Parts: sequence; C-alpha cells; structure tokens
Amino acid sequence: MQVWSRKITMSRRIKRTTSPGDRAKELEKRRDSDRPKTGSAHRSRKADDRKAGDRPFAQRAPGKAKRFAEPRGERPEPVAPKPLKAAGELPLPTKVQTVVVTADENGMRVDRFLEARFPGLSFSHIQRIVRKGELRVNGKRADSKERLEEGQSVRIPPLRLDAPKTVGVLSEAETKTLQVLRDMTLYEDDDVLVLNKPAGLAVQGGSGMTRHVDQMLEVMRDVKGQKPRLVHRIDRETSGCLLIAKTRFAASYLTGAFRSRSARKIYWALVAGVPKPKQGRISTYLAKEENEEDTIMRIAAHGDEGASHAVTYYAVVETSATKLAWVSLKPVTGRTHQLRAHMAHIDHAIVGDPKYFNKENWELPGGLQNRLHLLARRIVIPHPRGGFIDATAPLPPHMQQSWNLLGLEAERFDPIENAPEE
Repeated sequence: MQVWSRKITMSRRIKRTTSPGDRAKELEKRRDSDRPKTGSAHRSRKADDRKAGDRPFAQRAPGKAKRFAEPRGERPEPVAPKPLKAAGELPLPTKVQTVVVTADENGMRVDRFLEARFPGLSFSHIQRIVRKGELRVNGKRADSKERLEEGQSVRIPPLRLDAPKTVGVLSEAETKTLQVLRDMTLYEDDDVLVLNKPAGLAVQGGSGMTRHVDQMLEVMRDVKGQKPRLVHRIDRETSGCLLIAKTRFAASYLTGAFRSRSARKIYWALVAGVPKPKQGRISTYLAKEENEEDTIMRIAAHGDEGASHAVTYYAVVETSATKLAWVSLKPVTGRTHQLRAHMAHIDHAIVGDPKYFNKENWELPGGLQNRLHLLARRIVIPHPRGGFIDATAPLPPHMQQSWNLLGLEAERFDPIENAPEE
C-alpha cells in the first residue's frame, strides 16, 4: 500500500478538432437546440476553456479547494466536434470470423469482450451463442464468465442486433416502469442517460432475476426500435451513478472510453475502523473464487490463473471516533468487487457487506442498517459529441440515515479529487 500526496495530480484532456471560429458558429447554431436536463449532472465545455477549479479531478491551488458537491455556475453550451470512433469497435460479422485478444482485453470475461467489441448486442443473444458453443476460444467451447488472455484466438459466429420492436402505446405497467426510470434520472440527452440506481436493484439479469435495469430499459425503445444499452455495471447492493448509452454510436464511444480508462469514478463508503495512513494506494491482483454457494474475489499473486491487476486510491474524509470512517474511493481499474475486496484486504471492510465483512466480534452501532454502505458517488467521462458528462448521486436513504446518526457532513471537501490518475 502506498501513500499519495494531495499535490500529485494528472489531468487528462480531450483533443478537439473544432477551430475557435467554427466553434463560435456551432454555438450560434445550437443556441436554441436541446439543452441538458437541469439536475446534478451536466456536459461541460472544452477542457481548456474551463477554469482550473472546474476541471474534472484537476489539481486545485492550496487554500482554494472547492467541494465538488457544491452547485456549479451557469452551464455552458455543449460543443459538438466530429464524432469519434471508439477503439476496438468492429462491424457486426455476417459470417464466421476469428479475432485475437489484445493486451487491453487481457482478463476480460467472454461476455464483456463481446459487448465491448460489438456494442448493441443483447445480453440474451450473447448468452445464446455461448450456450450453443458457437463461440470458441482457441478452438474450445467457452463459458460466458471465462476470462480471456492476450493472444488467444476467438471464433465469433455471425451476429445480429435484436429485431426492433414496434413502438406503440405503453401498457399501464410499462408506463409505471418508465416513470420509475424518469425518477431515477440524473442526466439525459439524445445520446446518454445517467441513472441514480437504488440499492437492491440489479443492473442485469441472472438466475431467478425478474426485474433489473436492463429489462426496465425495454420501455425506452425509440422510433427506430433502439433500446438504451448498458456500458458498465455496479453491484446490485451498490447505489449511485449508472451510465447508459441511448444509441449504438454512444455505446461504441463510451465503451471505448471505459476501456481506455478515460472515465473517472468516485465512490463513497462507510468502513470499519480508520485506515492509516489516511490517504493511500492499494495495488493487488484479484482472482475469482467460486464455490457452490457464492462467488468472491480473492487476493491473488501475479501469474495466478485468472488474476488481474487492480488499483484503488482511497482517502479518509471524516471519522466517527475510531469505530467508523467515511472513505472516498477512486478505482483506477474496474475489477469485479474491487473496492469491497480492497477495503477488506487492508482490514477496513465496508459496513454491511455480506461477502467481505469478516471482522470478528464487531457490532454494528445502534441505528445503522446492516446494508452495504457503498455509493457510486460521481462519474466524469468524455461525451461522445464533445465536452464531459459529470454526474453526482446523492446518498441513498440508508446511508443518509447513517451520516445523520454519526454526525458526518456530506458537504465536506472530498480529498480524493487530488488523487493521481494513472
């Protein structure tokens, strides 16, 4: 575990292809066009036009720290440069083809590999071709959860997008589902949707799963039959920012942004004890461990089968004596259960975690609910048409109750903003 200084920062910028003159004309044309929804998320202007204090995760001068939870000023018009093609995007194959796993795809699950290469494929279609053995890795049948290695050959059968469904009048149940999604919306435009997913709602279906976000999005098919697509996931019991692509173009771009680590995410958690040092870097290898009852991520050694490198920065924001600490987390990588496994690894497991909280003789303080105290607080990612998406989710009810009982101030400055961006 390493310590980082608040003076260290690396801020990425997005290159623009639009000249100042062209941008002025573009702004004039778009003045009366669709504007982002007013809420806790927005698209920002070109990074170089921002003040240093408003750049996503940028270093701020000492003594001038700005709390990211505070409301920002008037939102600028978004700039729309020429659309960029996401790295790794391939056309849907109409016949059998073989592709080679790249270094960036090393350690990816088979189903995630297909989603990243071919945005827009439905979860059910991916599961179907894998189940039938139509997809093969180095000539052998593969399971959808199998992890790929660099250099492997993947045989991919002909693929197709789901046939568009007729867009008509919604049923009463579908109307209610649409309203639930609207109530969860933090930000929306023609390309992107950011939801505040509640704890307990799964992102994607599984065994015995009848209601999940992916299924709920069926009610949002557009006139062309396109259904919004998942581009990343958060755990079922984790609440907060969930990014959705509304078009295949946006799905391709945002998937590429996640693969290239252009997305920046902040999580809040309540953990047992107070980590020392109060700011640090956790770097381990994680591997999946499965048994008949459960699946968890274990700390592994470099070279172990299925092991992937995982890096997390953490910072203690506020404490409740020595019993509990509010910790802000910034994952550099995006491994399954990464934050939960990492905090348990340094002996400060997240409160209410049924998988990784294993501290003996530890009693939950009175009034706190025994539920996972983990929030996907904020996401900042380049928008497919320019600028940034910057969304912030509020504390879910059970965490807000804990913050109130413990006297924690949610408006405090979050020092994780100054963590390095690897």
